[in-house]
Amino acid sequence: MFKGDDQVKSDATKFHHRLSTELQQLVEAIAQAEASAGTVRLDQSSVGRVSRMDAMQQQAMARGLQERLATRKRKTEAALARIESGTYGRCCECQTELKAERIDADPAAVFCAACAAERETL
Repeated sequence: MFKGDDQVKSDATKFHHRLSTELQQLVEAIAQAEASAGTVRLDQSSVGRVSRMDAMQQQAMARGLQERLATRKRKTEAALARIESGTYGRCCECQTELKAERIDADPAAVFCAACAAERETL
């Protein structure tokens, strides 16, 4: 992962804490998004068509947010699993060390910049 055994342990502990905190926040955000994405029930006699359309749009946006949060949760859980297995900080494609700047920017990063760019062009 990084240079030196002490540095590896220190960085793994730092990123484990950071990822665990993010995971907890994601679980809470997903619960809130689920509440917002519930079925839209409006009384047609007291609420107009525009209000109903607005409520349905808000519901669709909440569902989109819920999907993005769930994806980020899976990535965060996978990063925590890589820390536990000792493979954290290595590109899952080419096995090279990820640059510290890349991991600092996104602790759940899976690919080095070169492999990520290559995958985007596919």
